[in-house]
Amino acid sequence: MSAVQVRPFRRGDREQLSALVNAHAQAVVPGISVSVNTVLSQLERDPGEFIVDPWVAERTTLVAEQRGRVVAAAHLRRYGTGEEVGEGYRDAAEVGWLLFWPQAPYWPDSADAADALATACLAQLGRWGASRWYADASLPTPGVYGVPEQWPHVRAAFQRAGFVHDGHTEVVLLARVDELPRPSRPPMEGLAVRRALGINGTRLSACLGDEVVGYVEVDTNLAEGGRLAQLAGWADVGNLHVAEAFRRRGVATWLLGQAADWLRLARVERLLDYADAEQHDRLALLGRLGFRELTRTARGWTRQPGPPP
Repeated sequence: MSAVQVRPFRRGDREQLSALVNAHAQAVVPGISVSVNTVLSQLERDPGEFIVDPWVAERTTLVAEQRGRVVAAAHLRRYGTGEEVGEGYRDAAEVGWLLFWPQAPYWPDSADAADALATACLAQLGRWGASRWYADASLPTPGVYGVPEQWPHVRAAFQRAGFVHDGHTEVVLLARVDELPRPSRPPMEGLAVRRALGINGTRLSACLGDEVVGYVEVDTNLAEGGRLAQLAGWADVGNLHVAEAFRRRGVATWLLGQAADWLRLARVERLLDYADAEQHDRLALLGRLGFRELTRTARGWTRQPGPPP
């Protein structure tokens, strides 16, 4: 094993860190990338997590340098203990993400660097004294969170560090907007669409008179006002719901056709959606509508506080 230096992140590491982040993201979501400034911003504050991020009391970023190269990096957070912190996060600490270059013929010992970094992460969690330890790999890009199946090296590193996946598995899907259904006649007499601001983007509701029988919400602000310029042509489904009595009658397909027409007007080309792996009916519906599966990602990694295994 070559000598590994685990140390705090320095600003001079920013290009290597951004390359590491983007390489991992692009293995999950095609063509996605974020700027150096976006990566640095997440190290200081995560504006996308407007509920959870204010609960963070302390954060730090570590890198593992091997033969003059940043081979691995990790971002850690400690949450506060006050009543304002959600119960699930109160007095908790987490490895927000841990990334490293997979082993290669020209770099056969990168996993050793990752393990040295993971050991340093556990030591930092121990110094913080939190009562609960979590791990995740949420990057500052849409659709990349948990531990995606395309990162077996990261999963193995978490497991070697003693973390256990005891949460659930989610499916991330992607559709090209030009392949989604086109607007069509309503599937039932009197059905009309109404557009309003929803809780997760623009809401298109299917209405029979005053009754809302279903709705879809699409968020077209994934570029966050230009901060994530590469995502200007992307959107995601915030919610898709049809009342039980109106399911399997074409309402969801009709709604998505209305949403797709709206997205074309906004010059959106790609649409992301998400589902639990157990939602078989929803996954089948999305497949029929033109969505393809990008990844299955494991959420909810925990570890009992204590020294490295």
